[in-house]
Amino acid sequence: MEAYILTVFAPDGTQLLEESFEAQDDHDAKKIGQNLLEDNGYSEHTHRCVSPDGRMVLFHR
Repeated sequence: MEAYILTVFAPDGTQLLEESFEAQDDHDAKKIGQNLLEDNGYSEHTHRCVSPDGRMVLFHR
């Protein structure tokens, strides 16, 4: 398992959420990240999810 970080931003650039979670791979991390966004009501906010080596696995602007 590797640690991924999901970050959500307000339109003015303020950080609304930063959550770390573990996933088996990028595919699972994308699913987990999308679920976290939906659960917290941030699906339509600007967000990104990055892998431990800095690759973006999920992004919305």
